[in-house]
Amino acid sequence: MAKQHIYELTVAWTGNRGSGTSAYDAYSRDHVVRVGSKPAIDASSDPAFRGDAARHNPEELFVASLSSCHMLWYLHLCAVNGIVVTGYVDQAIGQMQEDANGSGRFTDVLLRPAVSIGAGADAGLAARLHEEAHRFCFIANSVNFPVRCEPSIQIETL
Repeated sequence: MAKQHIYELTVAWTGNRGSGTSAYDAYSRDHVVRVGSKPAIDASSDPAFRGDAARHNPEELFVASLSSCHMLWYLHLCAVNGIVVTGYVDQAIGQMQEDANGSGRFTDVLLRPAVSIGAGADAGLAARLHEEAHRFCFIANSVNFPVRCEPSIQIETL
C-alpha cells in the first residue's frame, strides 16, 4: 500500500503598497512562505518580472528543490552502500523558456554535484549511485522535463 504525505504551508502576499493591484506597476511581488514554526522565506518574483532580487523567487526554489531532493537520496544511498561522503556541493542550473504570451515552463535542469568521498571508497559506485538517486527523487519524478546530472567525484587522500 502506498503511503501518502501531505505538505501544508502558507504563502502570504506582502506587496500591497496601498492601492492593491490597481495597476501592473502599483504593487510589489513580495510574499512570505511559512511552514510551521520554521524560519520564514522572504520571496518575490524574478527581477525580470518586477521582483526583488534580494528575495528568493519560485524558480530558484524549484531548482533548489530538485537539487536538494537528489542530494538527500544520494547521501542515503551512499550511507547504505558503504560510501563515506565527506562533502557535497551542487551548482545546479535551471533553464526556463518564456513564451511570447508571457507563459512559460522549465525545459531543463542540470545538477552538477561535486562530491568528496573517503579514501579507499569505490569512486565508480559513488558515481553510479547518482543514477539511482535520480530514479528515487520525488521531485524529479514529478516534472515533465529532463533533469540531468553531471557529478564529479573526488577521493580524499590519506
